[in-house]
Amino acid sequence: MVEVKVEDGVARVFLNRPEKANALSSAVLLELVSRIRELEKEPALRVVVLAGRGKAFCGGADVADPCKLDSSTAGGFVEKIHHCCAAIRQLPVPVVAQLHGAVIGAGLEIAAACDLRVAAAGTRFAMPEVRLGIPSVVEAALLPRLVGSGRAAWLVLTGEPIDAQTALQWGLIEQIGSQAETEELVEKLVANDAEALRLQKQLLQLWDEAPLATSVAASRAAFARGFARGNTIASRLKKEKH
Repeated sequence: MVEVKVEDGVARVFLNRPEKANALSSAVLLELVSRIRELEKEPALRVVVLAGRGKAFCGGADVADPCKLDSSTAGGFVEKIHHCCAAIRQLPVPVVAQLHGAVIGAGLEIAAACDLRVAAAGTRFAMPEVRLGIPSVVEAALLPRLVGSGRAAWLVLTGEPIDAQTALQWGLIEQIGSQAETEELVEKLVANDAEALRLQKQLLQLWDEAPLATSVAASRAAFARGFARGNTIASRLKKEKH
């Protein structure tokens, strides 16, 4: 259900239920969290790419699971979605979502938990939970930070889909492109200093959640840590000049 390949510091994680549009069942969510946690232990890890096999990135939660839920079990199911998104956000390296086809509901929450998003032309995005009689929850809370409160409200209140061009204009994705464009982005990330990328990832997380004064203070400390590595920066500057 979840396929992982690691090569030259790049981990590629695939949702692999193409017959179900990579819908997220409890079993898939648990496996995805487990595989992501395993990646945290990879010392040479530089970048993670999250993608989906088949015709869609993710069609949302597996309807077979929600149909079995009641008021006593629903919280546990969405908690699994949260744990999955949290594991993605807690990875110490940049996570790139490679999106195509449909990116729906919980699938969009997982994409929002990534650091960067590249979507193929023709990709559709939606948060249709209100049409099913439930609100969008957990990491749907990331949407206002990506697109602003008004556009986030439009997504979760109307349930209407948007196309890739609209998603780009709104800031939901960073680029429209094919797998080749995703690979170009990965190459750019890998070319950067590994420790600096990890420090920057930590700061991005902090900037999302902490007050400005806390973020500024932590940024100063991280900057000092970068210079504490001595010749690393000098050697990087020499390479840039050449």
